[in-house]
Amino acid sequence: MARLTDRVAIVSGAAMGMGQAAAIRLATEGATIAIIDRADASETIEQVKEAGSTAEGFVCDVTDENQVNDTAKKINDRFGRIDILVNNAGKISPRIPWNEHTKAQVEEFININYVGYFLVTKAVYPFLKESATPRVINVASRTFFLAGPGQMGYVASKGAVVGMTRVLAREMGDDGITVNAVMPGQIATPGTLQYNEEEVFNRTMGNQAIKKRGMPEHLAALIAFLASDDAEIITGQTIICDGGGFMH
Repeated sequence: MARLTDRVAIVSGAAMGMGQAAAIRLATEGATIAIIDRADASETIEQVKEAGSTAEGFVCDVTDENQVNDTAKKINDRFGRIDILVNNAGKISPRIPWNEHTKAQVEEFININYVGYFLVTKAVYPFLKESATPRVINVASRTFFLAGPGQMGYVASKGAVVGMTRVLAREMGDDGITVNAVMPGQIATPGTLQYNEEEVFNRTMGNQAIKKRGMPEHLAALIAFLASDDAEIITGQTIICDGGGFMH
């Protein structure tokens, strides 16, 4: 039997990129997938079906509290349970010097990359409490440690995710809910490819202990582990998945 058979997983931002890879990997492990995204998730749904599982898309803006609350209820009503939440929906951008960031730009990063995670987690929490195997997995970023130049808003938002993960792990422990964060390195997705040349990916790979380009499937494998029974007492942790590019 697959590790996640009979479990229902919500993956936000799963129409493409890392979220799509996570949804497909969780599906191969046996989970039923609920996708939260503003974009059309039909491609991911088809790939989940090819993996032998079931998926359904729910159009939702994670920054809209009313939409989020309604969507969480719809998912629970549709599948009868929620066992796993993967918070992944997020925003990236080209590099901008810190003093050229506007207040609105910084607020947008915080609102999507942090507040969106908070709202979805809060909405799903009552249903997670009813699960025998509840998991929350937040996608943060290695840039929190690297403090990448020109990424003020992005780094601040991902740092907030790390802080939220630790607080939630402590507060949800009595409910048996594990809460962890995963940190991808330089992973080729439609979003990162939009702002980075091939040379950037090669240079990043050259700085890694394992000289292998990070792919969405690598992060998805880590997410699947944290969602499984094998990780039942791992909580409050932030795990980097970058081939040893940064060690702390």
